[in-house]
Amino acid sequence: MTDSTTELTVDAIEQRIGEFLEAKTKRTWEPDVDLFASGAVTSLFAMELVVFVEGAFGVAVEGPDLAIDNFRTVKSMTVLVTRLRAGGDGA
Repeated sequence: MTDSTTELTVDAIEQRIGEFLEAKTKRTWEPDVDLFASGAVTSLFAMELVVFVEGAFGVAVEGPDLAIDNFRTVKSMTVLVTRLRAGGDGA
């Protein structure tokens, strides 16, 4: 499934999220590392992540999708973006 924006592979989405995190935290992140448990991501930074994901990937993160678990790891953010770009609502 595609939308009207540029097609991105799962790997490309994961890479872009990783690059954003690296620029902001000055360290690299494995896809499965819990960003909140690591102490590197605060609730304030979580809002920055939401804004980044929406702007970088042309999606709207609303309602139940704002759950912290969707932003806990690079992998979970990648799954969220992939689903939203495909038009899925998770229901």
